[in-house]
Amino acid sequence: QVQLVESGGGLVQAGGSLRLSCAASGSIFSIHDMGWYRQAPGKQREAVAAITSGGITNYADSVKGRFTISRDNAKKTVYLQMNSLKPEDTAVYYCRAVVEFTTGGRYIYWGQGTQVTVSS
Repeated sequence: QVQLVESGGGLVQAGGSLRLSCAASGSIFSIHDMGWYRQAPGKQREAVAAITSGGITNYADSVKGRFTISRDNAKKTVYLQMNSLKPEDTAVYYCRAVVEFTTGGRYIYWGQGTQVTVSS
């Protein structure tokens, strides 16, 4: 069984910073794309940032220049450094990973979510 455990959410004032972490555990052969999504109340879940196993990154326009995604493949962990936070960044943030097992096949897993609240 694979688990993605997120941490680092919390309450911060506008202009502040937070760093989210998401660690994968289980009998994993390899992890391909990893990413962060968010869902604000009353809104659909949206992609925030993604990173390939080779380190290629992609960001939503709304966070470009403010957020940085990175990963440590040895630790099976992905990070999201969030700077210059705005009230509109308030949401539950979810980690997502494409996992491959020794038996083959790729599967998508999600973390349980971590709340980020930015006060004005």
